Amino acid sequence: MAGGGSDGGKTRAETGGESGVLLPHRTSAYGSAFMLRTGILNPSLLALLARVRHTNMLVIADRGFPFWPQIETVDLSLVDGVPTVVQVLAAVRKNFVAEKVLMAEEFFTANSAAMRRSFAAALAGWTVERTPHVDFKLHIPRAVGLIRTGDTVQYANMILISG
Repeated sequence: MAGGGSDGGKTRAETGGESGVLLPHRTSAYGSAFMLRTGILNPSLLALLARVRHTNMLVIADRGFPFWPQIETVDLSLVDGVPTVVQVLAAVRKNFVAEKVLMAEEFFTANSAAMRRSFAAALAGWTVERTPHVDFKLHIPRAVGLIRTGDTVQYANMILISG
């Protein structure tokens, strides 16, 4: 069907096969349409993750964590508890190699054993370094970016240091 006629030079797939009905067709700067269908779908988060290099820091924070105007923030919070730090970590972890993770010491005393176990499972295989919350926040200005979640767990914040 290509090469002129009433279909404007579109291929059979672009016209909807034999029916001749034009299907929506968009082209990108690369010449063909494409769309992410799995993994992280948020374009701002993908762009942030693409900029993290060796030894860079990336913060995953709960909903109450202070705003840092000098740091790129991707705000994923929707409502209380959605998404959680653990959910965001699970998505990020698939394409992130961490040398270590920093967490506030207060997390381990302020939360239940069940909550601590869920974080331990999410962080399995990575070295977790505990530090007082006041000292934890001193690292934030050096981070490449911050991902804000809707998590309401006390001191659920973490700094991933890329390997």
